Amino acid sequence: MQDEETGSWWQQITGEAIFGSSKGQRLKLVPHDEISFSLWKREHPDGRVLLPDDSKPWKQFSEDWEEHTAKMPVLASLNPDTRLSARTQIVGIKIGAVAKAYPLSTIKEQNPVLDHIADTPVIIVVAEDKKSVRAFERRMDGRELEFFARPDSQVLRLVDTQTGSD
Repeated sequence: MQDEETGSWWQQITGEAIFGSSKGQRLKLVPHDEISFSLWKREHPDGRVLLPDDSKPWKQFSEDWEEHTAKMPVLASLNPDTRLSARTQIVGIKIGAVAKAYPLSTIKEQNPVLDHIADTPVIIVVAEDKKSVRAFERRMDGRELEFFARPDSQVLRLVDTQTGSD
């Protein structure tokens, strides 16, 4: 990313300026959803969308973005971590100073995933579209909740094991 005000280049994943007068500064992280448009539209039927500028160079890749991106070279450190391939899609969650990464394929297979990040119990779920992922704290009224997916459901329905609520 490049900002128009200073011309600085920003690393998308970290929000750090890597070139220009803002080099070394970081953008503030904000909570967000990474979901498909169809899921967003279903949840926000009256929502408004900023249409993309068709003149932009990325427009040509809108249909096969993942395929195009997979052909691009990967910049890695001299001693790369080889536990995951360079193009493995991950879901990263950070709570306070503790961060964890989950391969998207693992979350899809184990949906839902129950875990702890620092002292926070979390549940990570993949929506029916198999593209949208959300994470929630699974503590309510000071009590840590356990969940499982209802096996007889066509769509993902979570059941709270303590109360049987879904």
